[in-house]
Amino acid sequence: MTCERRSGAILALTLDVVVPLAVFYLARAAGLNQWLALLLAAIAPAAGIGWTWARTRRLDPTAVFIIATMALSVLVALATGDARALLARESWLTGAAGLWISIATGRPFLLDVAGKVGPTGMAARFDRLWTENTVFQRWVTLASVAWGAAFLLDAIVRVVFAYTLAIDTVPAAGTVSLIVLIVLAQGVVMVHGRRSGALTLIRDRG
Repeated sequence: MTCERRSGAILALTLDVVVPLAVFYLARAAGLNQWLALLLAAIAPAAGIGWTWARTRRLDPTAVFIIATMALSVLVALATGDARALLARESWLTGAAGLWISIATGRPFLLDVAGKVGPTGMAARFDRLWTENTVFQRWVTLASVAWGAAFLLDAIVRVVFAYTLAIDTVPAAGTVSLIVLIVLAQGVVMVHGRRSGALTLIRDRG
């Protein structure tokens, strides 16, 4: 991965995951009530969208989806005034992402993601392997199912957390849950990739 792409991926992760968590706990430390702190955290990803737009002057479908999710969050907050309902809305994002990743037909979503964040030229290599190699096709399909399942399970866990844990612990617990599930999913993907030879195909420059 080039330095530019690596720093871009790290910044995106920071804006989408770390910043909302930090906003919530800083707001609570400043004395804001749970409802308002959660609302501020819910719209914090706008910082990432703004950064992307300033850099590229365009909004991709993912950014549009996040904007729609933020708008729904604001509506939920204003309509219910319920902090737990606002917490549960996190499941909308991960649940929808899980469905999108796992049931996408034709060209898998993860194939595009891997090509974009990988080294220069990786996208073309992935395109060729996807077209010509059944081992690689099965591996990418498994990766899509594994990651999709992780996000869908995370959506369920977030709803349970939202209505059973203390409100102030839910944002951190939800983040930890997502990280654990993604690590497990990626572990399955990597093990299968080694055993099937898919990773060797990717590394082969021939």
